[in-house]
Amino acid sequence: MSHILVTGGAGFIGSNFVRFVLDNTAHSVTVLDKLTYAANTASLEGLPASRFTVVQGDIADADVVDGLVASHDAVVHYAAESHNDNSLDDPRPFLDSNIVGTYTLLEAARRHGTRFHHISTDEVYGDLELDDPNRFTESTAYNPSSPYSSTKAASDLLVRAWVRSFGVDATISNCSNNYGPYQHVEKFIPRQITNVLIGERPKLYGAGANVRDWIHADDHSSAVLTILERGRIGETYLIGADGEKNNREVIELILQQLGQPSDAYDHVVDRPGHDLRYAIDSTKLRTELGWTPRFTNFADGLASTIDWYRDNRAWWEPQKAAAEARYQAQGQ
Repeated sequence: MSHILVTGGAGFIGSNFVRFVLDNTAHSVTVLDKLTYAANTASLEGLPASRFTVVQGDIADADVVDGLVASHDAVVHYAAESHNDNSLDDPRPFLDSNIVGTYTLLEAARRHGTRFHHISTDEVYGDLELDDPNRFTESTAYNPSSPYSSTKAASDLLVRAWVRSFGVDATISNCSNNYGPYQHVEKFIPRQITNVLIGERPKLYGAGANVRDWIHADDHSSAVLTILERGRIGETYLIGADGEKNNREVIELILQQLGQPSDAYDHVVDRPGHDLRYAIDSTKLRTELGWTPRFTNFADGLASTIDWYRDNRAWWEPQKAAAEARYQAQGQ
């Protein structure tokens, strides 16, 4: 598996995976990315040219996809439209990328016998009540609640069907919410960090009771590489690091770590259909493949993330004004 094609590798989670692979293995990597607003080639700067290439292209373009899949040993499929608010405003790009794009990649993997790993989300399972002691497992029924999560659920089902119907060598992982370096400032944690860094007050949806199960992007990357190398074909693995925090706790911790009063934030209107709680049970991944996260303390991972945004203003400042303008137009 020396040549890996990473779709969406200029995005947040994809670029962290590319860096992790190049830092920890002898594999070479080709990134296929459409380079939409959510991608940033600066996230891939400084990588070794002898083992790394970027191709700009659409995963729904069969001609581009076929040639790349044919010349690689494995595909790791991160590319997706992934912003819930955007999916509520215009669902169509989510169908084109998440469903048609995944189909196009699967057909190429089928033709060429290429190993395929599909990156998905815990949002396909819907949400849990705040006081529910249960967590999502690989057997939890799908119950998506937004155009984004419904298209990711559809893409998961396509992968399962191509494994069973056509024998594609594929695995799936569903991960909880990622945080870490290189994340677009429209997302919750970097938005709040960068607001404080520019002297603006962070913004909290509703009462902030919604719970997410946070995992550092490096831990997600190590889990995906583990599944790619040792996962059983046809299996789904849930990736999580036991990082449940409600949004209010996260904002207050960000403020504390940046030396601000913990209540120095504003409440904004909640998003439509805002899922209450996500929580991942990653027992299967840990027991079957022996994976464990490195960032077991959320506060430590958050501190390193804050340091990265403080030290890399040139990476995020060009995005900031446009992201905040979109939120202000939505009253958020």
